[in-house]
Amino acid sequence: MPTQKNATPNATEDLAFQKKVWITAAIFSFVVILFLLIHSTFNVFLLILAGSLIAIFFRALSSKIQRKTGWKEGICVAISVSGTLLILAALFWLIGAKVQSQLVQLIEILPETVDKAKAWLNETTTGAKLLEDALSSQSLGKAQGFLQQFFQSTFGVLGDLYVVLFMGIFFTISPEIYIKGIVNLIPQKGQTKGQEVLDTLGAELRKWLKGTLLSMFVVFAFTAIGLAIIGMPLWLVLALLAGLISFIPNFGPLLALIPAVLLALAQSPQTALLVLGLYILIQFIESNFITTTIQKKLINMPPALIMIGQLFMGALTGAWGLVLATPIVLIIMVMVQELYIKSRDTNSDQADK
Repeated sequence: MPTQKNATPNATEDLAFQKKVWITAAIFSFVVILFLLIHSTFNVFLLILAGSLIAIFFRALSSKIQRKTGWKEGICVAISVSGTLLILAALFWLIGAKVQSQLVQLIEILPETVDKAKAWLNETTTGAKLLEDALSSQSLGKAQGFLQQFFQSTFGVLGDLYVVLFMGIFFTISPEIYIKGIVNLIPQKGQTKGQEVLDTLGAELRKWLKGTLLSMFVVFAFTAIGLAIIGMPLWLVLALLAGLISFIPNFGPLLALIPAVLLALAQSPQTALLVLGLYILIQFIESNFITTTIQKKLINMPPALIMIGQLFMGALTGAWGLVLATPIVLIIMVMVQELYIKSRDTNSDQADK
């Protein structure tokens, strides 16, 4: 009889322990499955973010048109979308042929320029060693694997661009539907706060996008003028490349510099030094004046944090992650500030009172 009395509590403890083990295993399995699901579909979320940025641009432009003219919202949205697409088509028609011919020349010239750069490196012991290591089969294999993974896309490059453009247009036409849908997913007591966070996110992304587009234009204009003064061939396509890639902070200017310096080396080492100095000067002006002015209107994003975000996103998701790392960092910072820091400060003030 005493044995039976002692067995009942032990059996209950065993059942409780097994229940905890199963609950822990279930939670762990759910987290792992959720992580794998997010990792496998994260590129889709990046395409949605890219489409949202396009919609933010169209809506900001339509709002400006509406303030200036007083026309109805639908008309201003239509002018914003159709006008932007027509301007892009007109620019492509006006300078597209020249850009295309210069791009073809650049593709034809680059292999010869690379050979000259190899010969120049082989003239020194250190350069020859670096070249030998870079061109080893092991290094080339690693680089090929990395590039294949980095430039992979969800639906192919053209498919991704098609999805992003039309998603952006759909978001532009009726943003309230999607915003309301997101808010309705939040528990009712938090819907007001959720709406405030979404409004803040929209405002901050709009400011960031406006500043980034201004920065891209300045980089393109300064690069075009500087290369034309130096007398560089293919200056237009190099300037366009510099302006477009400057959308990616930190790594964009370096990527734009490589073809420009290689092409300049085909002219002379002095020309290469001039081009290098020009790009450094433009980057200095952009970083210390334009970006500083933009950042005053935004949440302060430390450059090191942006670079860390780029490294993580580039390694996890490839090119799309690198391109969209900065707005992702901005979104995270806004959410942390709105959902945690402000609530913490409010609770602290209430506790002090």
